Amino acid sequence: MKLLIMLFLFWTIYRQRKRQRKFWVRHIYQNRLKQGDYHNLIAEMRLMDDEEAHVRYLRVTKETFDVLCRLVAPYLQKRRSYTNKRPHISPGEQLAMTLRFLASGDSQTSISYSFRVGKASVCHIIYKTCCVLWKVLHKKYLPFPSTEDEWKKISHQFWMLWQFPNCLGAIDGKHVRIQAPNNSGSMFFNYKGTFSIVLMAICDAHYRFIMVDIGEGGKESDGGVFSNCTFGQRLMEQSLQLPLPNALPGTSVVAPYVFVGDEAFPLRPDLLRPFPGSNLSEKQSVFNYRLSRARRLIENSFGILASRFRIYRQPIHSSPAKVVAYVKATIVLHNYLRLHESHVYCPPCFTDREDNEGNIINGEWRDNHSSLGLERIGRTGSNRGSWEADAVRETYCNYFVSEEGSLPWQSHHVHRTTYN
Repeated sequence: MKLLIMLFLFWTIYRQRKRQRKFWVRHIYQNRLKQGDYHNLIAEMRLMDDEEAHVRYLRVTKETFDVLCRLVAPYLQKRRSYTNKRPHISPGEQLAMTLRFLASGDSQTSISYSFRVGKASVCHIIYKTCCVLWKVLHKKYLPFPSTEDEWKKISHQFWMLWQFPNCLGAIDGKHVRIQAPNNSGSMFFNYKGTFSIVLMAICDAHYRFIMVDIGEGGKESDGGVFSNCTFGQRLMEQSLQLPLPNALPGTSVVAPYVFVGDEAFPLRPDLLRPFPGSNLSEKQSVFNYRLSRARRLIENSFGILASRFRIYRQPIHSSPAKVVAYVKATIVLHNYLRLHESHVYCPPCFTDREDNEGNIINGEWRDNHSSLGLERIGRTGSNRGSWEADAVRETYCNYFVSEEGSLPWQSHHVHRTTYN
């Protein structure tokens, strides 16, 4: 009994000596409605109709911001406008903080001072808003094809725009660099000596992502990356509802539908990679060139993403769970803006393009691109494919040098590249 009384006295003294808060709200945050960026700078941009400044600051136009605000407001709106101490932060202000954080790559402390909101509140708001953006956008703007007709529509776009037949998408993966998580061991430590999570993605012929797999630990730097991601598992299980093999355009030669990737991916009957080495025949060099034209789409997609959302310019200082939410938000925003604001978000000169002789003209995203936060993944599978996979690649190889499948400039381009 005496022991319990002593413990109670010690607990009472401890509570009395516990550090008290100096103030409920810092003085610099009390002027949020007058000096915060949302109520001052952004309001002035909208009032003066300065569309260029608005896009540079938030990556979206005023009209798109209003549409997004209406979508997320039901999930971010508080029941009461005011508390006993200060007004609630509106959904528009929460969305503006999140877009600025993703677009600029500034620290959450910097966002806190700019918007005159406490850092803890900013961390919670950004994470919650990213989750809400994914919730309201991903079903419509990141729908994974589930029928043969949907896959064939993507294949038709690849043929019409990039002259690669029976192509269902370009695949690639990146390491998204993060700060070292606490007590994580080697789970997120990759072979390049940094900490990261893996972002595996497939895009269509219009630089829009059709599938993403996010969150695998960076330690999976070879075969585990592809085999452990959702797409790799479903591809190996043949559960993607892919169309049956179809005749190549202009011929009666039947070939399966395929995805295209670089040398990091394994060669499969449904996944093509280039011929390795430098001592290649002209036919093999043509195949590598044609494959590269289609594969550049995913490279450009990642380039646009990192150029517009500069959170990828440096390691992201948040927990892995929050980083996954940030990445998912940028992916759906990328697809949304590619569809509704392509002229502002990604004008024609912003991506790689070709002239009439097949010469590549680099897109403007390469001029201001720094990929410190996005790194290439390592080898994701065996370098040697099965005989069936070799036969499929040989079928496409023969088609690209045939009269029906060749391009006027491909031989000149291959010879010039080989000579250089």
